[in-house]
Amino acid sequence: MEIQRFETGTRMSRVVVHNQTVYLAGQVGNASDDVADQTREALARVDALLKSVGSSREDLLQVIIWLSDMADFEAMNSVWDAWVPAGHAPARACGEARLARPELKVELIVTAAARG
Repeated sequence: MEIQRFETGTRMSRVVVHNQTVYLAGQVGNASDDVADQTREALARVDALLKSVGSSREDLLQVIIWLSDMADFEAMNSVWDAWVPAGHAPARACGEARLARPELKVELIVTAAARG
């Protein structure tokens, strides 16, 4: 059993790969932006991390989305819907939660398949 960890710090690794599955740490955008721009930035970070281990948004398995306010659901979805490739929508959940910093509006937790 091999577990690969990338960008590992004291508290977490930004990416873990195990049994052809990619797990990303929660991704957020720039705290000073609105929810749409935070979503765009978080998704760009997801793209970069997946690419770094040979995966992509076409390989998404599950995404959990936390919003600091469910009133931002439609604005986040407008960015999400444009980002997810047709026919490759993952299993997804979205809920409201207090995020690590009050200025954060969205956090994405991603699981994807690794290309062999």
